[in-house]
Amino acid sequence: MLDIPLSALEVAMVQTGARAVDTLRDTAAFAQGLELLGYHRIWYAEHHHSPAIGAFPPVVLTTHAAASTSAIRLGSGGVLAPNHAPITLAEQFGTLAALHPDRIDLGIGRGPGTFDEAIARALRRGAAPATDAEYERDVAAILAFLVDEVALGPLPEPWLLASSTAGAALAAGLGLPIAVAHHIRPDNTQAVLERYRAAFTPSRWCEQPRVLVCVETVCAESEEEAARRVGPMDVVKAGLLKGLSEIPFPTPADAAAHHFTAEERKALAGFRAQQAVGTPETVVHRLTQLAGEAGADELMLTTPVYDLGDRIRSYELIKKYSEATTAL
Repeated sequence: MLDIPLSALEVAMVQTGARAVDTLRDTAAFAQGLELLGYHRIWYAEHHHSPAIGAFPPVVLTTHAAASTSAIRLGSGGVLAPNHAPITLAEQFGTLAALHPDRIDLGIGRGPGTFDEAIARALRRGAAPATDAEYERDVAAILAFLVDEVALGPLPEPWLLASSTAGAALAAGLGLPIAVAHHIRPDNTQAVLERYRAAFTPSRWCEQPRVLVCVETVCAESEEEAARRVGPMDVVKAGLLKGLSEIPFPTPADAAAHHFTAEERKALAGFRAQQAVGTPETVVHRLTQLAGEAGADELMLTTPVYDLGDRIRSYELIKKYSEATTAL
């Protein structure tokens, strides 16, 4: 029984043959579709210099989606602290929270959002990658500026994104809810959660540990169709396994014709087994299992498939099946 809130992570994949502006246009339709389905929140990820993912600032997508919807929570998942001045993030999301009370989240992450070292340095105006201590100071400064400098009214809900025990320790020490990147580093999930819960200190932001787990999730009417829809992202992941970051997001037909090595197939199958792919019954069962293992308070689903209609349909199938089985 999957009876916890379900949310979505939007990574704004740019389809082969489409323009980035088309992907940008689709974000409003996606937000409106998930609001109608009753999803709890949508977060927007920060990426740079990728042919497969649009370089759309999370604050801009959040603003656009908030103007296109009326109730669903929206925010960053995450905005990457090393790339921005803490006071700027506080001002941006504090303003959004004042304009859209009780609907805005500020999910904070660490990575540069790119595999290109030159782009990463450009984002930091030539500075080297942030150290652990610099990142920790930035996160603390963002929270302080939210309270002391911005304070326009209702504050955004802050979250810390983590895929390592170091991130878990920081979230616990600051008393923040944690969003665990199971969709990126699933082998770390249990260690991250154990560290977070063991070290958690209550704060003004969160009185007790609060856990969101993000899972790569693709649902279709049949197992075969789900596998077809996963194909384009498999091609991108296979490229990353080879150290290639400039991989476009292919069509399902191109993905079906792609040759994967035996090693790639094994790695992709291992990753997929830790996520949720298949029919509604398969996916909801797997999500229920993952939520139980993690003791999650909420699940966030990321669905990197080629077609907007297929993506929304995946969320629809999951929501309807979970509601139907919960009602039994």
